[in-house]
Amino acid sequence: MRFWNNLLFLRLVKISGIFYKCPTNFNYWYNFGFLSMFFLILQIITGIFLAMFYTANIEITFGIVISSTTEVYYAWWLRTLHSNGASFFFLCVYIHMARGLYYGSYAYPRQWLWVSGSIIWLLMIVTAFLGYILPWGQMSFWGAMVITNLLGAIPYIGGDIVYLLWGSFSISNATLQRFYSLHFTLPFVILLVTIIHFILLHEYGSNNPLGISSVTDNIPFIPYYGIKDLYSLFWVIIVFSFFVYYFPDFLGHSDNYIEADPLVTPAHIVPEWYFLPMYAVLRSVPNKLLGVFLIFMFVFCIITLPFYTKNFIRSSIFRPIYAFTVWLFIFVCILLGWIGGLPVIYPFLEIGQILTFLYFFILLVIFPLICYFERVIYFSYLKRNRSLMNKGIYYRNNIRF
Repeated sequence: MRFWNNLLFLRLVKISGIFYKCPTNFNYWYNFGFLSMFFLILQIITGIFLAMFYTANIEITFGIVISSTTEVYYAWWLRTLHSNGASFFFLCVYIHMARGLYYGSYAYPRQWLWVSGSIIWLLMIVTAFLGYILPWGQMSFWGAMVITNLLGAIPYIGGDIVYLLWGSFSISNATLQRFYSLHFTLPFVILLVTIIHFILLHEYGSNNPLGISSVTDNIPFIPYYGIKDLYSLFWVIIVFSFFVYYFPDFLGHSDNYIEADPLVTPAHIVPEWYFLPMYAVLRSVPNKLLGVFLIFMFVFCIITLPFYTKNFIRSSIFRPIYAFTVWLFIFVCILLGWIGGLPVIYPFLEIGQILTFLYFFILLVIFPLICYFERVIYFSYLKRNRSLMNKGIYYRNNIRF
């Protein structure tokens, strides 16, 4: 029994990073995993304190949120940390995913590491949407109305799912209570999946900008990269504090400071900025069921990316065409976010449809084709070199001798 306890202790110590070995060529793009973990912990801590002042009742929720912000000591600070922390959490995760895409960190043998990280992202989306409903402002109510009604388009079971979420035949007090309980619970699920993500990271090791495996050119995570992460955290906290203290509502929507009114529809329903790319995809098609399918594919294509794009060369440093395509894909996602915040009128609707097509075309067609041709070139190069060596012809630095 003592042996297994010691083994478990050593395992936890290893996961903590004390004895974890990292490649020596990490750059600052690799710091966003640590920054994401910091904002996850910040969201959990501030959320626990905010739950002490919250009441899930549609008659008084909006008034309690406003009054607690102005009358309870430091409640404004906690709420501002929580709301802006969600935006910074998503920003760090998006940069972390973009880095993994650019350097090929999703490729074998780290495909399950990518899948676990994508599941964290999916859980973040659900949790953030539920939290967006809790203030019970105009955008909260109508955002819940739009998204939950989309699920009703699912054949056979859509109506039952909507009724289960609402707890009634319309959005009511039961809906708010359900969303509140789920929003409080899911962050701990995210924390659990994050621990699994860490275990998988330590199991297969970290990728590096060159995309090659290294077992000798490694250094301990602590103190070398621990100090580097703390340095990046210092600057991120400065930027984060600037938003918290000077522009606390810059990343939100002013209509959410109006109490929810089921009889008054906002002129333009806009979700939080981190939902805008998916919202643009949803609005690009007139059919509700097709929109739900595209949202599902939006997430599914990201999760399953390692299984339909396979290559021996991981990093974009040695793959110029793939590097250009990755930057194009990131640019398309940014433009989708921009279009998602604009009215559904000409020419924004048509631009959104073109960008939606490009999003899926790059993921499902361009990336696999690039990997396929790179594999063909790689194997043809190996075959040619073997035939030359068999004939006694050797090359050094492209010079025959």
